[in-house]
Amino acid sequence: MRRAPRVLTEAAQALSFSRRAWLLGAAQLGVGGLLIGRMGWLAIAENERYNLLSESNRVNATLIPPRRGWIVDRYGQPIASNRTDFRVDVIPDRLREPDRVLEILRQLLRLTPEDMQRIEADMKKAAGFQPVEIVDNIDWERFAAVQVRQPELPGVAPTRGFARHYPAGAAVAHLTGYVGAANAEQYKETRDPLLVTPGFKLGKDGLEKTLEPILRGKPGAKRIEVTARGKLVKELATRVDTPGRTVHLTIDAGLQEYAARRLGTNSGSAVVFDVKSGEMLCMVSMPAYDPNSFSDGISHLEWKMLSDDDHVPLMNKVTQGLYPPGSTVKPMNGLALLAAGVKAEERVFCSGALRVGTGVFHCHKRRGHGPLNLRQAIEQSCDIYFYEMVRRVGYDRIAPVARMLGLGQKFDLPFSTQRYGTVPDSAWKQRKYRSDWKVADSLNASIGQGYVLANPLQLAVMATRLASGLDTIPTLLRDPFKPGARALGIDADHFRIIREAMYGVVNGGGTGGAARMQVPGVGLAAKTGTAQVRRITMAERRGGVLSNAQLPFKLRDHALFVCFAPYDNPRYAAAIVLEHNGHTVRNLDTPLIGRDIMTYLFDRERALKSLAEVEPTWGGDIRTRMAAQEAAYRAAQVPVAEAAATADDVPAASVSNAVGAATDASNASAEAVARDVRNGEGPARVGSPEPETEAERRATPLADDAPAAGARR
Repeated sequence: MRRAPRVLTEAAQALSFSRRAWLLGAAQLGVGGLLIGRMGWLAIAENERYNLLSESNRVNATLIPPRRGWIVDRYGQPIASNRTDFRVDVIPDRLREPDRVLEILRQLLRLTPEDMQRIEADMKKAAGFQPVEIVDNIDWERFAAVQVRQPELPGVAPTRGFARHYPAGAAVAHLTGYVGAANAEQYKETRDPLLVTPGFKLGKDGLEKTLEPILRGKPGAKRIEVTARGKLVKELATRVDTPGRTVHLTIDAGLQEYAARRLGTNSGSAVVFDVKSGEMLCMVSMPAYDPNSFSDGISHLEWKMLSDDDHVPLMNKVTQGLYPPGSTVKPMNGLALLAAGVKAEERVFCSGALRVGTGVFHCHKRRGHGPLNLRQAIEQSCDIYFYEMVRRVGYDRIAPVARMLGLGQKFDLPFSTQRYGTVPDSAWKQRKYRSDWKVADSLNASIGQGYVLANPLQLAVMATRLASGLDTIPTLLRDPFKPGARALGIDADHFRIIREAMYGVVNGGGTGGAARMQVPGVGLAAKTGTAQVRRITMAERRGGVLSNAQLPFKLRDHALFVCFAPYDNPRYAAAIVLEHNGHTVRNLDTPLIGRDIMTYLFDRERALKSLAEVEPTWGGDIRTRMAAQEAAYRAAQVPVAEAAATADDVPAASVSNAVGAATDASNASAEAVARDVRNGEGPARVGSPEPETEAERRATPLADDAPAAGARR
């Protein structure tokens, strides 16, 4: 069926036209509104953004790395400062013709083939945005030659700034740490453009790392007007950087360097405190690396040399080293015995051995000491006295005093890597080994072995608290508002008895006579210690225990020393720990080192004279020995391009693989000793390996008599 045709009337046409006109007008109005809104948004809300974009086309702004705050000692002497530095870097992403640019730089900067090899290796492994150092610390003439030709060298960044400088070098390495360029992971984490600014370096280890927010400062900006092709038109006003804050330490920079030099070729550490304030005067771990080399960028070869060294120069032994404290804890144990009711004049007969059940525990003096009281037992370091007395009262009465004097304690110091050791007792053993405390455990702990472990910092705090009788809190950052220390809850007369005994160790015919001070009116109180690090078999005991001089370096006993002076009015206290020293070289042993370090605090000229007499026999000062060691290591290596490359991808020194391996070895040794103790053996079966008399100490050779004993291996 066909539909009838639709008839359009004039009214229908008018209605249709008006509807279309209205829709078209609405559409035009909407589009116009959008255009007006967009124009308003761009002109008002986005005005600042586009102004900045426009300005950035005309003005090239470059961040200026901020000057790091200085680290200074208690007298204002710089420990870490800044030196003026002219340097040239390249940004790989911005290089258009790398070969041509590098050739021009080689000619302008007079680079050696070794420099070019290192640069090429660095550029191959660098992220595109990461600056690659061409050369630093150059003279003005070479720097100006590059700066003049910079418009034709895109990607080259000559920078006039400041570089970190450590005047004492290796002597402060483990105290300050070092700075270095940010790696790719650090940049990706924050996207902070400062991290990829040529010349900028941030703290990588030590105080430089933990105090980074204080030391960094705020960057400045250099503004230059350029053409569309990037050609320089003129320099505009520069926004100056805001330097970081200066950090004042309690350290005495002179003492720090002296102690580092006096440790000689040892692998060890020294810590000194002001007894009255608890301020740390020096904190030395040797051998060490040169933080100036790390800050400038060391090569993979240098890193490998440090990692392979069996003296572990990358490890801060003050806070990361854990050692059996040996006989250095006998004064502390004596204080605990007095607090437990033992009379100071009560005697124990030392025959050289003590039978407990089926076991026999020996004194270091095989013929015995005869009858001794507490003071004489500390002076002669008699093991039998402490075996017997600690067996009577139980080690659970000793452990609380050990913790009170600082062992096993955590201190609030600005170091990210610390190990805190162990003060054992029956509850601790039940938690760790699910077994009961035995008499053999007490005997081993009574001579500072067995389960007992401490770091050198804790031993220095122990010496400080024995000297003062106060709950001294160690500090490293100067704080004029630091509250005074409180008295420990122990009878003051007990402290007097222990101090007199420690005075006798040095001045009354005890085991530390070599440490007698040569400064008139100043008496040194001290305690020597030796810690066994290897398992001695029954067969070796029957045939005669090998001397340390007959053993490889890693199997020798540790040597320890704690002291304070003047003994009758203590002002300074110290702890020295020498890894695998074994008392093999007299002028590199703890008593003479302790004596000279304490002498420096009372008579600097005498101490320096003493050092000048012995230092040449060790191969010269620290820098001379390090240079000789590096030269020998380089000569023994086959040169490869990768070894020349800058090692900017290595971890912080204190968490390196070498430190991890040393820590694992230390843990394994401690666990082996603990296993022997649980089986009824342990160091007490042999006795603490102390030299029996001062005459025996004097029989040990000097460094120039036996160079092999003190030489690095």
